[in-house]
Amino acid sequence: MSKGVRSVVLTCLASLALTALAACGGTSTPETPGAPSGSTPTSGRGAGEATATPRSSPATPPPPGADADSSQRPETGNRRLRLVVSGQQVEVELDDSAAARDLLAQLPLTVNMTDHGGVEKTGPLPTPLSLEGQPDGADPEIGDLGYYAPGNDLVLYHGDQSYFPGIVVLGRMTGDAADRLATIAGPVTVAVSVVG
Repeated sequence: MSKGVRSVVLTCLASLALTALAACGGTSTPETPGAPSGSTPTSGRGAGEATATPRSSPATPPPPGADADSSQRPETGNRRLRLVVSGQQVEVELDDSAAARDLLAQLPLTVNMTDHGGVEKTGPLPTPLSLEGQPDGADPEIGDLGYYAPGNDLVLYHGDQSYFPGIVVLGRMTGDAADRLATIAGPVTVAVSVVG
């Protein structure tokens, strides 16, 4: 091998080694002494206390023409909910997400909701939902079931709500549910359960 080729090969190998070292040089979270391997320090909260996952800085809305709606949602599984709102039954097909699975784990439950802005009914959940794998916000469609993370609220969208940070779409109401919900004025009590 000529001296020039050897020099190029050595330079390439050195560059690859530096790249590999840089990739391995990420930060790690220190483990808590005496805790099982892989555990990280806590913030001093007691066992069993729920904490909301910290949010990153607010995201900017998607650029015009970008579609951050149902076409980019996870596939729905066989997860169907029944909501009873002022005597009216509404079915929801849940997306397959960590937040939707957390909601399922809280069922059955009753949520006291109020009308918000004439486009949605919102009410607090007993426990925050996971935000794992969720974008910083969403532009829900009329008929979506959502979660507003900053308020820990379950949301029924019966009108047009634009993109907003902290919104997580959980699934979609079936049929004409959004139209029916839009006709119900004032506060409502919503019974939420799993179908079947």
